[in-house]
Amino acid sequence: MNRRNFLITPPAMALALGLGSAPLQSLAAPAILTPASRILPREGKKPRIVICGGGWGGMTAARYLRELIPNSDVVLLERNPTFWSGPMSNKWLIDIVNTDFVNHDMQRPANRYGYTLLQTEVTGFERDRKLVRTAHGLIEYDFLILSGGIRNAYEAWFGNDQRAIDHTRTHFPSAYIPNAEMFALKRKVQAFKGGTLVMTLPPPPHRCPPSPYERACLIAWHIKKNRIPGKILILDPKPKVAPIHMGYQTAFRELYPDIITHVPNARVQELDPFNKRIKTSAGEFRFDDAILMPPHQAAEMVWQADLIGKDANGKPTGWADMHPRLFHAHSDDSVYFVGDLMGAISDQFGHYPKSGHVANYVGRIVAQNIAERVSGKEVLARLPDNLCYMMVNAEPQEEISVKFEYEVDPASGKVIQTQIDMDVRTEDLVKEDFAWIKEKFSDFLAI
Repeated sequence: MNRRNFLITPPAMALALGLGSAPLQSLAAPAILTPASRILPREGKKPRIVICGGGWGGMTAARYLRELIPNSDVVLLERNPTFWSGPMSNKWLIDIVNTDFVNHDMQRPANRYGYTLLQTEVTGFERDRKLVRTAHGLIEYDFLILSGGIRNAYEAWFGNDQRAIDHTRTHFPSAYIPNAEMFALKRKVQAFKGGTLVMTLPPPPHRCPPSPYERACLIAWHIKKNRIPGKILILDPKPKVAPIHMGYQTAFRELYPDIITHVPNARVQELDPFNKRIKTSAGEFRFDDAILMPPHQAAEMVWQADLIGKDANGKPTGWADMHPRLFHAHSDDSVYFVGDLMGAISDQFGHYPKSGHVANYVGRIVAQNIAERVSGKEVLARLPDNLCYMMVNAEPQEEISVKFEYEVDPASGKVIQTQIDMDVRTEDLVKEDFAWIKEKFSDFLAI
């Protein structure tokens, strides 16, 4: 095995101890690793870039850093043993695609592109010493990329009531953080026998803005196909369906008029998960089952790094405090942000869509920015774009889509957004969707 590319788990370390195999030797670690041990010692003066989070953005950044800085030492830290794709996961819920389509080996791209993959939990940072704390020990860096996605902010509903949080997570999973909850949600959909299924939507900004509506449509198709006496109640904190307003409204009305009810301005005020009761700004509701999606915030690692932004009143924004054009932390330009945890970009539209497409694009941009810094060149500010496809009918398979384009306003110098909705559902968009995902997976998964 290439000495740079290995997956460390506790069993793997035990095996290495017993056999004196290459993985342990490449670590040059003490016989007993502790959180205070230094692991992955530096080799010469190569620039070391550590990436925390092996999703769409983190894996993309790892690939392009190795291409753009061939002598770089790139280390990717990920707690999950495999990659799970959020994009396409709604289709997986109703078996449009199988598990192998969304679940992939992470070692293959690490071997292909030449970066080090370490399966471990990130537990904190010592930014003054440029160290990442992990469950396996301390890792040094020159540049750090945080790409850990989101956290579910259940405390917005329950405060410090851990019993209510645990019950909600266990019985009514949101399934917006891979991957155990995805299987729990799929079992829930398959076991649903009828009644009212409530879906709460997170307030903006949240992960993949149009995807909760796609999830509702595909579960509604499942209900319709199997003649289940059930209804879906979408409790939406926004005043209307957005984005792709007309496309979804038409699908609700034409395909699922007796199944889906969309309730706007329904921000959660009180939730009793034990008695299946919810109070919102649009009224009170009872449910037989639910998919309860709480507000989203930046991943725990951004809080651990003390890099959460603050609003005008000094309260946490919940998202990374970052330069809107160069993607590094305002207070520490050796730390970059990629993906859903990123902070606001513009007062015109707020955040870039928290999507796989944007994470992939920004992963490449950040790799270019770091490469320019390492080579002493001027760092150029670049803009991403975004594209989302959403299936609303499974027989026949039909999709709608939305595109976001960005440019810099010459008068204000601010980034502005143009949204283009493709509201007419077609089979052609399904073909485009699968071509898009194939291209993206090829880009960072080496498949």
